[in-house]
Amino acid sequence: MADPDDTDLEQFGFATRAVRGGQHRTNEGENSEPIFPTSSYVFSSAAEAAARFSGEQPGNIYSRFTNPTVRTFEERLAAMEGAECCVATASGMSAITATCIGLLKTGDHIVSSRSIFGSTTLLFENFLGKLGIETTFVGLSDLSAWEQAIRPQTKLLFLETPSNPLTELVDIAALATIAHRSDCLLVVDNCFCTPALQQPLALGADIVIHSATKYLDGQGRCVGGAVCGTRDIVGDSVYGFLRTAGPTMSAFSAWVFLKGLETLQLRMYAHCENAIALAQWLEQQAVVIRVYFPGLQSHPQHALAKQQQTGFGGVVSFELKGGKAAAWKLIDATRMISITANLGDAKSTITHPATTTHGRLSPEQRQAAGISDGLIRVAVGLEDIEDIKADLARGM
Repeated sequence: MADPDDTDLEQFGFATRAVRGGQHRTNEGENSEPIFPTSSYVFSSAAEAAARFSGEQPGNIYSRFTNPTVRTFEERLAAMEGAECCVATASGMSAITATCIGLLKTGDHIVSSRSIFGSTTLLFENFLGKLGIETTFVGLSDLSAWEQAIRPQTKLLFLETPSNPLTELVDIAALATIAHRSDCLLVVDNCFCTPALQQPLALGADIVIHSATKYLDGQGRCVGGAVCGTRDIVGDSVYGFLRTAGPTMSAFSAWVFLKGLETLQLRMYAHCENAIALAQWLEQQAVVIRVYFPGLQSHPQHALAKQQQTGFGGVVSFELKGGKAAAWKLIDATRMISITANLGDAKSTITHPATTTHGRLSPEQRQAAGISDGLIRVAVGLEDIEDIKADLARGM
């Protein structure tokens, strides 16, 4: 049987692309994708080596930037996101770094949502700032604030939707119109939804970022990232940074992520089912001040979530009465749920954002981002929902 080529993939449904995309069988006729654990490749002649290095001839050169297993992951994820090109990286943060360094220069300006992962905020302020790339932070859902923050030097708009950890949303299509009107690129971190639930490129975004560590893997086994977009942007500038600087995804990690992609849609729907049940239960608890989950009618952007997502995701955050002491008491009372800052795992995880994922931010930055001391984030796993509820109830 021949492997489906890129043209065939466009005719297939999402689930088929998730299972079949990017595979190119070797002469061994393997059904499961192989791992190529090699640092370099042998050329048939000096002339072929020269042609490969110059770009005149396609093919493998060195696994820092060309590896067959990594390429299979890139092609499959690109097919799932509806992208022309994908560049795999060593982590989600290296995907964001590669995008920014590959596309920006000293004097350029970023407009970013205030509601982003704490390390991303620090990357923009502490490290890109050293390079003379300034960032202005705005409220995620405030379209007028985005528009007002754009300057002649603005090159890139960056956001997460839904946001971490408050699950705030923005209208991607409307923000894409604002970005393109000012000749800016719109970059969307699609970590919480994945292409199984949301496809930002179809809504007008230019680049999609992933932490493959999360739902793309699905079982907390490996660290990796990805950048999806067009060949002239991602395939040139972002890939150029990867080739030179080397924030490379390993062949083994790429193979693990390939296996994760095969079951992504099934897992995401199961995460969504458990998350909505938990969110509704949390709303009924007397010690809970507020629940943050876009699947709830009480979420201010519930209608938008229904419009641009096919599911509400698996992350539920909630604020407890009693602040940090109450939050830590509840977390420490759990016996099944894993106390870890990772998310997207088959195992439910719980964390206190103010002292973990956003702990390196100043109190003022956390307050601006809405991260209170009583806030808890649960990445709802695939266990029995009644067991998840019972484990949280221990601390209430």
